[in-house]
Amino acid sequence: MSEHPKLLDAIKGQPRPVWITAFAAVIAFMGIGLVDPILLSIAEGLRATPSQVTLLFSSYLGVQVLAMLVTGAVAARFGAKRTVLTGLVLIVVATLACALAGSIGQLVGLRAVWGLGNAFFIATALSVIVGAASGGQKGAILLYEAALGIGLSVGPLLGALLGSISWRGPFFGTAALMAVALVLCATMLPSDAAEQRARVGLLDPLRALGHGGLFRTSAGAALYTAAFFTVLAWSPFVLRWGAVRIGLIFFGWGLCVAVAGVVLAPRLAARFGERRATVFAVVGFAVLMLVMSVDSKAVLVVAVILSGVVSGLLNTLFTGTAMSVSPAPRPVASAGYNFLRWLGGAAAATLVGHVAEWFGSDHAPFIAAAALCAVAAGLLSLGEERPDVQALPAEAVLVGDEAMG
Repeated sequence: MSEHPKLLDAIKGQPRPVWITAFAAVIAFMGIGLVDPILLSIAEGLRATPSQVTLLFSSYLGVQVLAMLVTGAVAARFGAKRTVLTGLVLIVVATLACALAGSIGQLVGLRAVWGLGNAFFIATALSVIVGAASGGQKGAILLYEAALGIGLSVGPLLGALLGSISWRGPFFGTAALMAVALVLCATMLPSDAAEQRARVGLLDPLRALGHGGLFRTSAGAALYTAAFFTVLAWSPFVLRWGAVRIGLIFFGWGLCVAVAGVVLAPRLAARFGERRATVFAVVGFAVLMLVMSVDSKAVLVVAVILSGVVSGLLNTLFTGTAMSVSPAPRPVASAGYNFLRWLGGAAAATLVGHVAEWFGSDHAPFIAAAALCAVAAGLLSLGEERPDVQALPAEAVLVGDEAMG
């Protein structure tokens, strides 16, 4: 209990650019779960099948994943502020256009543009926050991590409230909020410094994955993230409830993600070590996936909310393992890790509806997700025996990962 006031004290007194970028990050992270409560409404409004609607996740994530390979090079060449503003402009344009889309194909394409903007913004926002922060990195990183959790929890809630009026409402609301963030960042963030910036090669993140430990960790994270998006993209179709009820469920889920990632994960890592704790947590996620396959909506609701706790742990623990397992520079290792990790999410969002059709069961995707988590645990258990990292500092654990959330 005594640690909590210290953590709160660490984020006090941060300069205005830190808070402005954190606010924009909250809105950006809302985009991940924004469409979750309105998936059924979109399907009805645009006469789309579940497999077509889940493409809203895969197009968003697929483009974001590929763009993440180049954002480091772009920011190194043009500067962090220009990269952030480019991302925000793309998001504003894409979200506004989403609200006006007339077909599921248009909406899927516009979500891809949204994903591109998110890649430019999110990949650079943390460096802006840390660079502008006073009193060290700890408070700035915790603030960014809190922004991630708030965005993940508020996104479904906003989607539910505005989606109860029209499925177009959440897109209009996000466009308005992100426009405010754009104006604030444009006017209040410091200009990019003119000094020489370090060059980052486009292929450096892929080369980093040649390290066996980093590749196994990243592949394990990809399999877990596929299960993560099975929960996010498929649960609404199994529950078949209205936008508000789905939104409240994922609001609780998002709060669990935030608390577990900031508070519980560092303690678990300190006790068991990053890699061992990650194995325990991913096995726990597999168990929850099997629980979700039970033919009971009440059981599914409880399991979805509890999965937020395990997801919060894994979001931080996987990254701690990835950042400590190879000699690659942290930004390069992080880019390669995030590329492979979120590629798993994009693939799952694309295939989850088809898996249900192939096996003729709404619960088949959860069983498949459990199998993927079991494989992930196996991958993490492979490799050379060496002393595990017991207590990676918060800066090292969090800086690398949350370029994607």
